[in-house]
Amino acid sequence: MILGIFLALAACAAPPPVIGFRDPARQIYSSAVFDPVRLDGIWRQVADFAERRGCFASGVRFAPAGAGMRIEGQLCLAGKPANVAGPLSPLGPGRFGLVGVPDPIWVLWADTDLRTVVLGTPSGRFGIILNRDATLPADRLTAAREVLDWNGYDLDRLRLSR
Repeated sequence: MILGIFLALAACAAPPPVIGFRDPARQIYSSAVFDPVRLDGIWRQVADFAERRGCFASGVRFAPAGAGMRIEGQLCLAGKPANVAGPLSPLGPGRFGLVGVPDPIWVLWADTDLRTVVLGTPSGRFGIILNRDATLPADRLTAAREVLDWNGYDLDRLRLSR
């Protein structure tokens, strides 16, 4: 009888909170044809996922390093400032590891001329839109939003940088 009461109470409990900004039940895809060398240069963060605006990131620089790439700068990840620096370890097509970042970083989309890139994680802990300059044209913002939506991200939580 007591066990039945506990089971009934457990069934009424609220579901656990979602840790990330995407539905983990949805599939997520990385860009299999992405060439990381094309990231070389300075990128501005133009959007990220957060509950509310919590920080403003200046951006990052990608540079060749040995046989791979290196990243250095500051980003807003889930609304919190994060200094990022170090080599990007290739994990597969369009997928990288970075020391200090607990999840693999996936390239979800890049426009043909590589002016805009969308990065995310399978867990959905963060998702960001980077652009070569601080102004993201409406057509590329629309495309980036569509890619994020298709990969299960909650667009209501996407915050544009100002």
